[in-house]
Amino acid sequence: MSRREELEANLASVRARIAAACAAAGRPADEVGLVVVTKYFPASDLRLLVDLGVTDVGENRHQEAEAKAAECADLDVRWHFIGALQSNKAAAVARYADVVESVDRSSLVDRLARGAGEGGRQVDVLLQVSLDPPGSEHRAGADPDQLAALAAALDLRPELELRGLMAVAPLGEDPAAAFARLSTIRAEFLADHPEATVLSAGMSGDLEAAIFAGATHVRVGTAVLGSRPGVQ
Repeated sequence: MSRREELEANLASVRARIAAACAAAGRPADEVGLVVVTKYFPASDLRLLVDLGVTDVGENRHQEAEAKAAECADLDVRWHFIGALQSNKAAAVARYADVVESVDRSSLVDRLARGAGEGGRQVDVLLQVSLDPPGSEHRAGADPDQLAALAAALDLRPELELRGLMAVAPLGEDPAAAFARLSTIRAEFLADHPEATVLSAGMSGDLEAAIFAGATHVRVGTAVLGSRPGVQ
């Protein structure tokens, strides 16, 4: 089987899972978009994915993402930055990312806006909300009660557009329970920000639970591309 055939089969399987999860949740399948996470995989895979109809790709390491975006500048694809974002890299990320999904503190806002402005771009932003208990070793994201202040900071920067929320299910917890909490957080957030309708949640192992809880986008790497190559 060629690499193209492998990716085509994997994409078909993931898209079938998304469709089945949407049907089980009583949602139209076209309500959920697929972001393929290409971390550690070469630009040649990305080119095959785009040829197979993928429109959105995710990266979570700035150096790799920046290089890959430059190498694939000819492709019609939306770049999602989905990893933990260092403040000193934020401006650079905003020069190539179309969507930054991991904004979890106000110190990132001005730096992202500066990078977007220098590039003459507008960048879509998702606020990453933590579903972990306080003090968790693996905690990432803002506390739910910080979302209003983050949204207010974004409102002051025309270079950035608030699109919604992103979250990751905590390690070791039933994803359904975590995403049920996320659904409640999102409902409260939408009451004040009805235009921020995007909810990025769910990965290869838990996309069904995320879709049931209202995810509009799932971030899938392994189920499409296979096991990651060794850490680089």
